[in-house]
Amino acid sequence: MSGIYIHIPFCKQACHYCDFHFSTSMKKKDEMVLALAKEIVMRKNEFFDSAQGDNVVETIYFGGGTPSVLQISELRFLINTIFENYKVAENPEITLEANPDDLTDLSLRAESKSIFEEYREIGINRLSIGIQSFYEEDLKMMNRAHNSAEAKKCLEEATKYFDNISLDLIYGIPGMSDEMWKKNIETALSFGIPHISSYALTVEPKTALSKLIQTGKIAEPQDETASSHFMILVEMLQQNGFIHYELSNFGKENYFSKNNSAYWLGKKYIGIGPSAHSYDGKKRGWNIANNALYLKSIQNNQLPVETETLTVSHRYNEYIMTGLRTIWGVSLDRIENEFGKEYLDYLKKQSQRFLNDDLLSIENNILKPTLKGKFLTDGIASDLFYLNLEE
Repeated sequence: MSGIYIHIPFCKQACHYCDFHFSTSMKKKDEMVLALAKEIVMRKNEFFDSAQGDNVVETIYFGGGTPSVLQISELRFLINTIFENYKVAENPEITLEANPDDLTDLSLRAESKSIFEEYREIGINRLSIGIQSFYEEDLKMMNRAHNSAEAKKCLEEATKYFDNISLDLIYGIPGMSDEMWKKNIETALSFGIPHISSYALTVEPKTALSKLIQTGKIAEPQDETASSHFMILVEMLQQNGFIHYELSNFGKENYFSKNNSAYWLGKKYIGIGPSAHSYDGKKRGWNIANNALYLKSIQNNQLPVETETLTVSHRYNEYIMTGLRTIWGVSLDRIENEFGKEYLDYLKKQSQRFLNDDLLSIENNILKPTLKGKFLTDGIASDLFYLNLEE
């Protein structure tokens, strides 16, 4: 097994752009923590391989939602439950997604010591901090729970205790000039952070952001702005020693996210909690995205999960999507060996126009986007998908 993902479905407040599953009510938090632990135990034999023995847990990832709303004791309880029921690697990567306001909130601390010290003591060795922007007006527009001062303060403190830190930045924000975006990146770099994840502001249906744009209260994000910001991001981070190893992720050497890299490389993982996804190499599963129904199901000793067995064309399409987004690219040899000559011929035919337009390149039989094609990767991938091959 590659890893275990634990979805913490709670947030202090709803960010305007977010369409992930969460609740702003903390009433069921204690009950949810117990249910998460119970699901961890219920699924401990799920990826048991009779030929090879237990798969080893290499990564543990607390995502959400906002995992940093949990108390230290609650995080410790969940981590201990995994160690008690699974075979865990000697030095697993244990990541906690966190918001700056939680990292400066004294109420979350069990003792007088730094919260970062307490995180380290329970085994967390990697932080992913949701900064998004260092500009006050951006944070207010996105309805973030923290302010710019808290963002900088938490990074100043975090770097005293943690070496392996990632931060999130959002680009393509309406009204953000290229110079403002450069300043955002420069501020992030000033803290010596070894990993940055950066995403274009996307308008998802049924979000507050979508409604604000429809009513004219916020301007709609422009592709031209996002494209310009993306190219600035790539250039500045590469100049500062970062490797652009996935479309939205940049890390210095030895600081790639092991958890996310496992997803992109097709390794197995278990998703714990409401809306969490799982993958065992052949089947994909997803838990119900409803806190009340999730709790009821777990209390009745039933896993609230739906599954689908992936067809050959589904697996091919997933490999195309993930491969093109990463520095590892799409291996034409793997396409032929794993999916057959029909798929290889189809891929060569579909990719030819992108090769002609210098959006894709082939080197050592690996298909990759060029610098010119990187921002268009997802659209290119969809044109390479094999559709309607199987019922």
